[in-house]
Amino acid sequence: MTHRLVLKNTTALLPGGFRTADVVVRGGLIAQISPCAATEPGDDVFDFEGDWLSAGFIDMHLHGGGGADFMDGNAATILSVCRLHARFGTTTLYPTTLSATEEDLDTFFSSLEDAVREQARAASRERGARIGGVHVEGPWFSPIMAGAQDPRFLRTPDTEQMERLLARSDRIAMVTMAPELDGAYECAVLLAARGVLPAMGHSNATLSQVREALDSGFRHIIHFYSGMSMLRREKGYRIPGMVEAGYLFDALSVEMIADGHHLPLDLMKLIHKVKGTERTALVTDAMRAAGMPEGKYLLGSLKNGQEALVEGGIARMPDLSGFAGSVCTMDRAVRTVVEAGISLEDALRMASSTPSKILGTERRRGCILPGLDADLVRLDKNLNVRMTIGAGEVVYAA
Repeated sequence: MTHRLVLKNTTALLPGGFRTADVVVRGGLIAQISPCAATEPGDDVFDFEGDWLSAGFIDMHLHGGGGADFMDGNAATILSVCRLHARFGTTTLYPTTLSATEEDLDTFFSSLEDAVREQARAASRERGARIGGVHVEGPWFSPIMAGAQDPRFLRTPDTEQMERLLARSDRIAMVTMAPELDGAYECAVLLAARGVLPAMGHSNATLSQVREALDSGFRHIIHFYSGMSMLRREKGYRIPGMVEAGYLFDALSVEMIADGHHLPLDLMKLIHKVKGTERTALVTDAMRAAGMPEGKYLLGSLKNGQEALVEGGIARMPDLSGFAGSVCTMDRAVRTVVEAGISLEDALRMASSTPSKILGTERRRGCILPGLDADLVRLDKNLNVRMTIGAGEVVYAA
């Protein structure tokens, strides 16, 4: 008989809202949801005592944590990042690259394959969060909006480069570009045809350019407000930018780095009010200092990374001119948007079902339903993570 987990007395976020329920997990999937599930000999039974039960968090944009960066170029560091974020409720993550040399990208993809193989062989408590796919962030960005992206490696996109990128790995789920760059539209068409999400970011585009970009397949904006154009005036005329386009076009989903610093609480509330729960995903954009003491760290690889300073829960460039990713975790993001006045139900959906829908995996994960992956997180009444379950196995317990 297949081993089962029985989660008793949960306050579970189901498609219709919060319900008191027992949830049975078997074979890596959610097998049953009922008011009172019967137990069997050999079951692992956990009494949640009314604690919240959510679908596991899905972080579609992060660079590292626990002292490691995905660009460091070895499987051990990738797996350490997966373990770190599982402690904070993330069950699926999308390793995110930075603008880098071709050599660094080759090393990243090679080490990623090693990490996936090692993760499959590891004991449950050593696996951490599942590697869902890859988010390629750059190097096709506007120099004006590069932010913490290293300007040495920025390029203009073309379909030949994109073909080479896609040949590196079949795990690429999303590619971010500045849509106003020459060649970006053609690349977006290619990506969309291959089932890869074209996303916009680090861009100085006007609203008109974003409107045109929608026709080529762009459907998502990364870290809303960070590294992108806003309303500006030219000879008295107001020219709306990417931020205004993000609000205007319903076809576009957006990300919020909900660390309480990148976006003030009132602005997070505005984004949610306009875009809604189903078009607003919570992300961490975490760098290697997430879960670590404050101090100096490298953003990006140990060989080619840029120095960042972490103070007061904020990662900044050394000259304090801007942020350098964040040290946020997904549980902190949920708590922050709740503090902003957004309901807990919406906050949890923005951390789970919304990113799953954006990335096209909603038939497998992101919701508590029978037949879906048993990726689950237990939160106490203060929204601290007490247990993380990935693919039906306990990967973290407080």
